[in-house]
Amino acid sequence: MCSINSDNTNGYQRTDSYDDESTRELSKHYTEILRIIGEDPTREGLNKTPERVAKAMQFLLHGYTADPVEILKSAMFKEDYRQMVIVKDIEIYSMCEHHLLPFFGKAHVAYIPNGTITGLSKIARVVDVFARRLQVQERLTLQIKECIQETLQPLGVAVVIEAQHLCMQMRGIQKQHSITTTSDFTGAFQKVATREEFIKLISSKLS
Repeated sequence: MCSINSDNTNGYQRTDSYDDESTRELSKHYTEILRIIGEDPTREGLNKTPERVAKAMQFLLHGYTADPVEILKSAMFKEDYRQMVIVKDIEIYSMCEHHLLPFFGKAHVAYIPNGTITGLSKIARVVDVFARRLQVQERLTLQIKECIQETLQPLGVAVVIEAQHLCMQMRGIQKQHSITTTSDFTGAFQKVATREEFIKLISSKLS
């Protein structure tokens, strides 16, 4: 396992971890892919590309190595709060499993606690764990909802995802401005009034 630390001007440190064996195996396959499409993988601009892509894929798909349930459990607290908790505009970056092309956008997640809350950042991390796998947007929406519902046992969960898909924008129908919206609800959010309040809140801009 290899780890690379990088710092930006704000002092934030990010650690990228790569499995050496996976990097070697992926690099070999990407070298062959370059040959098949008619490129010369030994030329200057490409001779390090297979390794770069191998590492990039491990980073883009690192959600397979994390447990979203444990993430939520790591910051669970008893709290007698039974109103809506919303974390909106969570950036998502995922990979379509049909074409291995990115889709990206925002997730809006809410739950109504039933005696237990979790750290707000944990909601965003759960979204990221599921997004950083080969996905379809419909399943991503469902997995986020089910994980929060089954782990926290709240009175209800709501998830809405809005995303743009490069498999639609770069190939296929090539509609550059299309946005796909998916949603899923449990418990209290199946009531029209509660669901409408959630939609109103995620659509509003606070001044």
